[in-house]
Amino acid sequence: MVDVESMPAARDDVRILTFEPPAARADPRTETLTPESQAALRQFSEDRLIGYGVDRSDAIELTARVLAGEGWLDAATRLAERCLANLDAAAEAGTQTRITALRRASALLRMSQVMMLEDGPARTAIYARAGDLYLRAAEIAGDRIRVTLDTPEGAVVGWQVPATGPRVGAAIVIGGVEGYAMDFDCIGDALAARGIETLLLDGPGQGESRFTHGVYLTPTWRDAYTAALDHLATSVPGLPIGVVGNSMGGSFAMAVANGDPRVRACVDNGGIPAPWMVPPSIGTFFTKMAAFCDVDDPDQATAVWSTVTPLAPGGNADYDLLVIQGGADPMVSSEMAQAVFAHAPAKSKQMVLFSDGIHCIYNHRTDRDDLIADWVHARLAADSHSDFDSDSE
Repeated sequence: MVDVESMPAARDDVRILTFEPPAARADPRTETLTPESQAALRQFSEDRLIGYGVDRSDAIELTARVLAGEGWLDAATRLAERCLANLDAAAEAGTQTRITALRRASALLRMSQVMMLEDGPARTAIYARAGDLYLRAAEIAGDRIRVTLDTPEGAVVGWQVPATGPRVGAAIVIGGVEGYAMDFDCIGDALAARGIETLLLDGPGQGESRFTHGVYLTPTWRDAYTAALDHLATSVPGLPIGVVGNSMGGSFAMAVANGDPRVRACVDNGGIPAPWMVPPSIGTFFTKMAAFCDVDDPDQATAVWSTVTPLAPGGNADYDLLVIQGGADPMVSSEMAQAVFAHAPAKSKQMVLFSDGIHCIYNHRTDRDDLIADWVHARLAADSHSDFDSDSE
């Protein structure tokens, strides 16, 4: 836990949100589980599962089933099948019930594959089915569309969430090494509700772009994000654009913002200053970073990740930056977050620290989403009005 007293709270650009930390809970049953189950429970807490779109009751039951000895993949898959079976058996299920059941099942299937370290037909099939269920829900709800962008890196997939009411701008939401576009749809919903056209993007190495189209992270990964910005610029011509990155996606978001003058606001929620500095000795996370690039050799993976440079100046310094950090983040230290904040080449910067926040602030999802969406809206709306006023003169 970060000592909040040591943070520069007196500064206008740093804000600390203080919460009472939850009581520590340890279950002795974890000692009898397989190494994979122990790792899954350690890495994917109920808060994190809920943050990825899993229904609270499903997150609690998934944890309980794994603690009782069921394998992670099997437990999550069975819960997804139960959601769908209950829907089929409910003769009076209304539209909203169908949407909810499909999204619950999709989230569980997405979580079922998170402990897989290698790609293959089984993982591809799981993710494709999760995407199909999410698409069915979207078609019923009519609240988002799947888009496939033709980019120099290959086909990349996203989910476009239309803005509600008058549009003030657009935004790209980026996931990380383990959580992808569909997993962060709550942020997209919050942005869209505030008049921001939002693209939940699976960039190279992520989600449907990777498992369906075989698009991995390469040294030219920026071309895919440039194409995504082109798409949004066409969708909302003349309006400003923001990027929101979660976990390692925060590092991507900053690197994109630094290089493209169309980006006027950037949120880093859990990114690190130098992704290539993650050592192979860290274990399965580095293995997943290598799989992100579709390589086995650690040196090759490090070389690719060295092109993700969130603090390197580029063609754009005319954007605002919000850095969000959790005081109880076991992955990104407060020193890392402060390094990002201190050295980012943005015109203005603000940091918000959640005193007991875990990685990506999954344990304060509603507060986090409102903070991000309100902050991005304020910047894009002000920029939109400024551009309009200058164009009118």
